[in-house]
Amino acid sequence: MPNSATTAPAPSGTANLLADFYDLLPRAIERCVPDLGPAVADPAAFSPGYALPELDGGVREFLSVATARWQPFGEYGGHRLTLLDLTGNPGTGTTKTFASLLIVARAVEYIRRTGEPIVIFSPTSANKGVALRDAVLRAVDAGLVEPEQLRVVVLAPESCRQKLRAGRLSDDDHLRALNPVLLYGGPNAEGVKPLGREFVDRHAAALRRDGVNLWFTLQLGNYLTADVARAFFEQRVDPTDADGAAPRLHAHAVSSAFGLLGYHQGRAVLEDLGLADRATRPASLLVQHLGTPDMVVNLRHGDFDQARRPDYRFDATTGLYRQSADVRFPEVTYDPHEVLDPTFYTHHPATSPAMNDLIATFGGDGVVVSLAECVARYPALRALLGDGAGGLPADLRTLREWSLVMALTGVCNAIDRGLVEEGRDVVVHGSGCYSTADYEVLGAEALTPVRTVEDIARAVSG
Repeated sequence: MPNSATTAPAPSGTANLLADFYDLLPRAIERCVPDLGPAVADPAAFSPGYALPELDGGVREFLSVATARWQPFGEYGGHRLTLLDLTGNPGTGTTKTFASLLIVARAVEYIRRTGEPIVIFSPTSANKGVALRDAVLRAVDAGLVEPEQLRVVVLAPESCRQKLRAGRLSDDDHLRALNPVLLYGGPNAEGVKPLGREFVDRHAAALRRDGVNLWFTLQLGNYLTADVARAFFEQRVDPTDADGAAPRLHAHAVSSAFGLLGYHQGRAVLEDLGLADRATRPASLLVQHLGTPDMVVNLRHGDFDQARRPDYRFDATTGLYRQSADVRFPEVTYDPHEVLDPTFYTHHPATSPAMNDLIATFGGDGVVVSLAECVARYPALRALLGDGAGGLPADLRTLREWSLVMALTGVCNAIDRGLVEEGRDVVVHGSGCYSTADYEVLGAEALTPVRTVEDIARAVSG
């Protein structure tokens, strides 16, 4: 795999995506959400609003892990590569840090203003829940709230158990009781979403009568408002409209593409302010796995029909499955229906039309990768990336978050198959990467098994 330096040094840099661009966030929030005020009339639709606390010393300490790095790392197939590393928080290893910190900051501001406690409740495939728990603990440790004022309850599927992290919220008896982790044992991992929604609809009013606001945070606006800062950082460190800048493509491993949608909202803010040229807005590459290729299918065909997937034939010589009919799907796989990483579990994402429109307007494509392709490329990707995102582990069997490897594999496949226009630089969003060496798995004593709404209600009410 080629890995050569570009003829001119490429820009690099670091930033705190939230603290450094705190003054721009209100403008971005206005663009992302229709109503900025608190929503309190319906307990099941509670929101603390979008007001943020003053950026004082305590808030800066709380936000200190919201770091990002812009790191060029060579070329592939004639395309200059840059990593937008979003994995810098050791408590999460993923981009979910940024949205979770902003969600908790909004809760802090509401609690300070009203004195009313909040319980954040979120279904999760693991990473979102880990980041929310990390953010709540950071708020408590920074003295922004008391443990009883701000709690978090996450509902994760059994299939993602090995991604859940131990820490002070689980080790401390009092904090563990206030902030339970619920493990859903149902047959469908994505079932945590409707189950969580049903719990909120049926029990939020009762919790309100007990003086607690239950906040169901699984709404797009809660995530777009943090991801906008990726565009702000890019334009500061490596502007797309600088003299001599090549056209650009942003690649991201996605389930619902919240990160790319947020990035494009940030670009729109910069363009509205005259700080970036719309004509230089980058294209987008969606990278998915065979378990949930829905956004790529929808991008190409306008629907989610699984019959759009190519037929794979079994190769008895190698024991692999192969296809050559669709360049946007893996040429080879161990299993045509494998789940490469359970983090990516969303079927029929409601965000597909918006992402399709952005790609139709600014360019881009989508590609699906397999575990076999990731494994085949892994040694070369590890060498190419170097210390980016902390470096990939030598033993890929220890990897527990495949987002970055998926994105890198997707980029290389897309370039090899002619899906990336010649002359485009490629920015890879490093949205997640961690291995068994990076954390301790949450123990059984800190997990509450649930299957029904009643099970959740008992756990939340204590």
